[in-house]
Amino acid sequence: MAKSKEVFVCQNCGAAAPKWQGQCPTCGEWNTLASEILAAHPHKQNSVGRKQIDASSSLAAEAMTESPRLTTGSTELDRVLGGGLVPGSVTLIGGDPGIGKSTLMLQAAAALNSSGAVLYATGEESLKQVALRARRLGLEAATARLIAETCVEDIVGAASSLSAHVLIVDSIQTMHSERVEAAPGAVSQLRECTAELVRFAKASGIAVLLVGHVTKEGQIAGPRVLEHMVDTVLYFESDTGSRYRVLRSVKNRFGAANEIGVFAMVEQGLREVTNPSAIFLSRHAEPVSGSVITVMREGTRSLLIEVQVLADSSMLLAVAHRHGGLLLQGQDVFANVVGGVRLAETAGDLAIVMAARSSLNDAPVPNSLIAFGELGLAGEIRPVPFGEERLREAAKHGFKLAVVPEANVPKRPPEGMTVRGVTRLNQALDAF
Repeated sequence: MAKSKEVFVCQNCGAAAPKWQGQCPTCGEWNTLASEILAAHPHKQNSVGRKQIDASSSLAAEAMTESPRLTTGSTELDRVLGGGLVPGSVTLIGGDPGIGKSTLMLQAAAALNSSGAVLYATGEESLKQVALRARRLGLEAATARLIAETCVEDIVGAASSLSAHVLIVDSIQTMHSERVEAAPGAVSQLRECTAELVRFAKASGIAVLLVGHVTKEGQIAGPRVLEHMVDTVLYFESDTGSRYRVLRSVKNRFGAANEIGVFAMVEQGLREVTNPSAIFLSRHAEPVSGSVITVMREGTRSLLIEVQVLADSSMLLAVAHRHGGLLLQGQDVFANVVGGVRLAETAGDLAIVMAARSSLNDAPVPNSLIAFGELGLAGEIRPVPFGEERLREAAKHGFKLAVVPEANVPKRPPEGMTVRGVTRLNQALDAF
């Protein structure tokens, strides 16, 4: 009987060492070697030898029988994929927690099910939890099949029995193979599970979508060999506090690399942004200094981008000086958020400048006033996500006047609240 042996595998690069050591000899990372049991399997006897030449096929014949791509129901996702899902392809999607990977996959599963059976395998949520998310997204009528399973062999068997044409695995880090004696998420498990799914996709022609976790550095967790095994690698990108999500293709065997798709996160899920240039422009009513529009190329898409430059002594105070007339040079300015909360989004820019003016002029701001908005270097007040939700929360606590970006003014303001929209910093400072 073949014996199993213990090896120590680097969780960063996947290299194996016969004994533990503090530093990986291959990638140089510290404390990344973990013990794994490598099961020794006897080599199978192959009486046939190599495949017969009759089993091969010519390139011309395969090119003539190309299968049509599968439409995911999202124009932006289809663009990033190169025109849709290729049958038999394996796509890996990564991104920060909560950025929208599972939401996008659930929306795609509902749309893809119209052209054939779709199996959504979840290893992180129960079937009830997935159903609750589908209800929130308005997809409760979708007929895609769900399975809560972490054994990759069982998932492959279920997809085969269902005759599915698309398999979604969420996420690959929760899967395990019976062939490997290691915990889910270990490098050996990641490699074996991905290899098993790749073999299954190529043999059956089923398109496989894998959701992957990312590390603190923003890379898909596990060795980079995973990205080499799959056909397409997509990454979700987003700034803190932004409602917009950019889906970028960093590898694509069936389309252009570095292609992007732009989405907006709303209550009903991810909504496509058909004109992404609009979100990168401030649309000034009149020419302003320090602002120039350029055209950037992302994959096959041309995007209009506004570049702003402000030459002064400091950032936020410089904008207040240039566009709000606040003479803060020579002043020691201290900003503090009550309770120790950190402002990680740009929605607090306008409140900080208004508080600085109030302190400089010793002019108290009315207790019934709130303000939020992002301040651009050209003095414009940009909209922020979830404007109506912010206003409803303020109205609930008794605030009567709100100074907000013009684009955040709702059609129906909350009862008892006056909402004043502004487009420039000087308008906001004059509002009270």
